[in-house]
Amino acid sequence: MTELTPELVLRGYGIGIFPMAEHRDDPEIFWVDPRRRGILPLDGFHLSRSLAKAMRRTGFDVTVNQDFAGVVAACADRTDTWINAEISSLYSALHARGNAHSLEIREAGTLVGGVYGVTLGAAFFGESMFSRRTNASKMALAATVVRLRDAGFSLFDAQFLTDHLASLGAVEITRAQYHLRLEKALAAHADFAAPPVLPLQEVVQRMTQTS
Repeated sequence: MTELTPELVLRGYGIGIFPMAEHRDDPEIFWVDPRRRGILPLDGFHLSRSLAKAMRRTGFDVTVNQDFAGVVAACADRTDTWINAEISSLYSALHARGNAHSLEIREAGTLVGGVYGVTLGAAFFGESMFSRRTNASKMALAATVVRLRDAGFSLFDAQFLTDHLASLGAVEITRAQYHLRLEKALAAHADFAAPPVLPLQEVVQRMTQTS
């Protein structure tokens, strides 16, 4: 593969592909172009009663772009990960230029969950999430969905459909369908950093109002 730069990575996302490594210690990076793509419809997040109850009662706080490196490191801190050192460095560079963002869940200031992804136009390419407390990653995902809606995004690319994501409302579409949605999203503008940060209790309220 040609040496990756932040600009090349963004061009890849713009044509529907994204980079991965086989595992943390593998120096090789390859492009992925799934035949079927997982997406999370921004009006289709499944907020279960138990998750809504936990979010209403939680003492967790939400922050945005306060610890991007910490979220990436936490996502990579698992036995099976595709995030190697070069990928971590590339996404840090994308964050520095405003094309990658994180949403953090904190307990008494300590990072306990989060999501990070890349943005282009009105498309959000979700890369990974993590949880160090029960439901923390689900809460982060719910808060991200509301934030994307508020910011004017139209596409949440989840890359691959997993059972976990499916339980939260993600669906699978064909590559051709994905490219149509991507083209439309890239022609629009959205700003992940613009909306105010909502507490989890308000995230629940916003979701139940639109469900």
